[in-house]
Parts: sequence; C-alpha cells; structure tokens
Amino acid sequence: MIEVVPFISEHGDGVVDVILPIQRAEFEIPITLEDRPDLRDVSGFYQRRAGNFWVALAGGEVVGTIALLDIGERRGALRKMFVAAEHRGAARGVAAKLLETLLHWCRERGIDGIFLGTTAKYLAAHRFYEKNGFVEIEVGELPAWFPIMAVGTKFYRRSIP
Repeated sequence: MIEVVPFISEHGDGVVDVILPIQRAEFEIPITLEDRPDLRDVSGFYQRRAGNFWVALAGGEVVGTIALLDIGERRGALRKMFVAAEHRGAARGVAAKLLETLLHWCRERGIDGIFLGTTAKYLAAHRFYEKNGFVEIEVGELPAWFPIMAVGTKFYRRSIP
C-alpha cells in the first residue's frame, strides 16, 4: 500500500535515492547531490509559505516525490515529481496519489494555478500531465518569477478549481 506524507528529514536519503538515479539515467543529466542544493535542504527550500514536499512510501521506503514551490501571487511551481521505475503505471497509482495530494494542498491554501517545466523527451510525463488537466504553454506564458531549470524545454499550466 502506498502512503503519501509530507517530507521529514528522515526521508532525505530516500528522496536522493529516487531522484538522482532518474535524473542521471533517464534524463541523462550528469548531476550530483552537490549540484542540488534544494535536495540538501528540502524543508528550507520547499516547505515554506504555501509550498510543501511530499513522499510516496511503500513499506516505509521512499518510492516517489512531488513538491510545490510557492512562487507568489497564489501560484505554484510543481517540482520534483519522480516515481521509481518499479512503482510506475496507472495500475499502481503512485503518481496519481502524489498529484492529488498536491492539488488538495493547493485548494486548501488558495493556490489557483500551478506551472511546471519538463524535458521534451519524457513522453510518459507529458501524457500523465495532459491526462490530469495540464495544458502545454509557451515559455513566454510562464510567470516572470517561474524558476526555469536548465533541462526545461516543455512547459505546462493547470488551473485549480
């Protein structure tokens, strides 16, 4: 059974163990933990104002992550959505549980829109986002204060009713 909970420091190693291998292998980004200051200070970077960071746990092990970065003006940036390969797929529902947790959080805190950036080659992620109400937008449609990552080439937005 999958449980989605807010990040606590005890999840730190598990978060790194999920995210970095995916970024290295699937996105072909030669990245280290030192290159990711946000992963070294999840609470300080994400868990402030209306932002948060969640982990999906299977038997106490981190198998997925998602974050909301508060970018102001009742908007957020969806960040760090990763699910370990062996826990992916609609039948498992890990990604859906992570996203629903984030959307519920947004509704409770008055966040009315979220934006995200991803790489153009990650087609499964595009399908997932589009199936869940995200609309592709041009980079010029992003809020000026949206943090664009170096690998970000495809962008989406979703309104939160």
